[in-house]
Amino acid sequence: MLNYIWCGMIVISFAAAMFTGKIEALTAGAIEGAASAVETCIGLLGSMCLWTGIAKVAENSGLINVFARLLRPVTKIIFPKLRQDSAAMRAIVMNMVANLLGMGNAATPLGIAAMRELDKENKHRTAASDEMCMFVVINTASIQLIPSTVISLRQMYGSSDPSGIIVPVWVCSICAVVVGVMAAKIFQRRRDL
Repeated sequence: MLNYIWCGMIVISFAAAMFTGKIEALTAGAIEGAASAVETCIGLLGSMCLWTGIAKVAENSGLINVFARLLRPVTKIIFPKLRQDSAAMRAIVMNMVANLLGMGNAATPLGIAAMRELDKENKHRTAASDEMCMFVVINTASIQLIPSTVISLRQMYGSSDPSGIIVPVWVCSICAVVVGVMAAKIFQRRRDL
């Protein structure tokens, strides 16, 4: 579906540029946009490499087990049907820690790994389990203590106070997680009735 939207936007842009006689502006804008995308990727690459490396060190050193114990009271409530020592729970904890530290880009592969582990434990292969749905909510809303990706972007674009967004991010992400978890629990209970 998204491919159709992108294709439609490209076709409409091209048609509008031809109709108004601004093909040169369209070409220049496309090239400028591509250059800006490459600059942004390179700017984020350092931060992403750092946090991915830290996540791997934390996994290999056993620090993830410490985080799992610290998060156990929360994960028991959010994922009551999931064994706390399962591979899925370890992957979920790694993803939650990555999101807590604001490692959004580094958290993506961890989220994919967690969803694969949850899929292995899913008894009904044709539908997402409650745990899978809840993980999507937690992963999407994710509380971030240090929004490092956004801070990196703000610094890269010359913000006078790149970390000035921390408190608003805390408020928004906590509200999003609370509302998301409550909604997921309500939908789970309604379906079970």
